[in-house]
Amino acid sequence: MRILIIYCHPCPDSLTASIRDTVVAALEKGDRHEVKLVDLYGEDFDPVMGAEERRDYHTEGANEVPVRTYLDQLKWAQGLVFVYPTWWFGLPAMLKGWLDRVWVPYATFVLPEPGRPVQPVLQNIRLIAAVSTCGAPWWLLKYIGDPGRRTLMRGIANICAKRCRKLWLAHYRIDSSTDKSRRKFLARVDKVFTRL
Repeated sequence: MRILIIYCHPCPDSLTASIRDTVVAALEKGDRHEVKLVDLYGEDFDPVMGAEERRDYHTEGANEVPVRTYLDQLKWAQGLVFVYPTWWFGLPAMLKGWLDRVWVPYATFVLPEPGRPVQPVLQNIRLIAAVSTCGAPWWLLKYIGDPGRRTLMRGIANICAKRCRKLWLAHYRIDSSTDKSRRKFLARVDKVFTRL
């Protein structure tokens, strides 16, 4: 499977960076997957949609110009793996900006019409996976509505292949985690992605 990893964290020595490395190593075991990595901070991705880009957002073709490279990566991929920290119960601004700017109409979905909902375009993507760290306990994220998870597992997955497989892993209460809990979580990540 061709897997595109979308990694979002500003610190190279973070647990999230260790998770990224674990995911990459696990996926590359046995040569079953072809893996590409998008490091949003490392590439200095600009998450801000400017005025002209917003004006062109609904214009087929013109909306693809500023993000062509990222759209080509999405068209190449059969699976997407998001690795990021949960901040304020949701996606980091950098990752949300990537979704806002890259997932444009006609290239990733067809806009709704009367009596017809949004239509998926990225039928090539058959897997959406996410690995995150969360300061809150799982029950508090559920109570708040788990906006980051919903955005990826419901919103983004909805415009991919019809029976898109979904995978979610999270280390909750990260602010009070221990070396043991972090090692245990990394071992779980390795096991899950080795078996993928």
